[in-house]
Amino acid sequence: MKFLAIDTSASRLTVVAVNGETAVKYTGDECAQRHSVELMPQIENALERAHMRADECDFFACVVGPGSFTGIRIGIATVKGLCLALGKPALAITSFETLAYAETGKRLALVGAGHGNYYACAYGEHGEEIAPAFLSGEQTQVLVNEGYTPLCADGTYPTAHTADVAEGLLRAATAKSKTGFSGALEALYLRKSSAEEKR
Repeated sequence: MKFLAIDTSASRLTVVAVNGETAVKYTGDECAQRHSVELMPQIENALERAHMRADECDFFACVVGPGSFTGIRIGIATVKGLCLALGKPALAITSFETLAYAETGKRLALVGAGHGNYYACAYGEHGEEIAPAFLSGEQTQVLVNEGYTPLCADGTYPTAHTADVAEGLLRAATAKSKTGFSGALEALYLRKSSAEEKR
C-alpha cells in the first residue's frame, strides 16, 4: 500500500507518507495561518523520505474537519488537486478519527472550538461512533463522567489524554482504505464560522 495523508485542520500541520513497510510521519510546530506556505514543501519532503513519487500513491487522504475552517479548505483543495492531476481516489478522514485510533474502549474525541466549547464525537466499547456534536464544556464533562476517556491533540481539555495525531492519521487512513472510497471530499462543519455567526 502506498499513500499520502495530510491534516491541515489544526494549528499543527501533519503529513504522513506510506510506501509499503516504510511510514514517514511529520507533525510540525504550531504554524497558525501558514498551512498554505508549509504544506507543499512538507509533502515533497515526506514523499522523498519514503522513497516515493506522488504518482506512485494508490490514494490521497486528508482530514476534512472539524477544525480550522481555512485549514480544512486548504487540505481538501490540495488533495483534490493531486487526485485530479494524477487520477487517484481520495479518502476523507475526520479529526475525530485521527484521535479515536489512538486508544480503544469508550473514548471521546475532542477538538477545541473556542470559548470553552468543543467539537466532540464519542465512540463506544466496540468502536461504534455516536453522532458528532458541538458541545459546551459542561456537556462535554457529562460524557466524561459517564466513563468516556477524553482524547485531544492540543491540550484544550484539561484531563484529556494527548493523542499522537500522525499515528492516528496513519492508522485511520490504513483502516478506512480497506473498506472502500465513498464520494467526493466534503468539509465537516459542526457550526457556522465566526464570520458567518457575526453577520
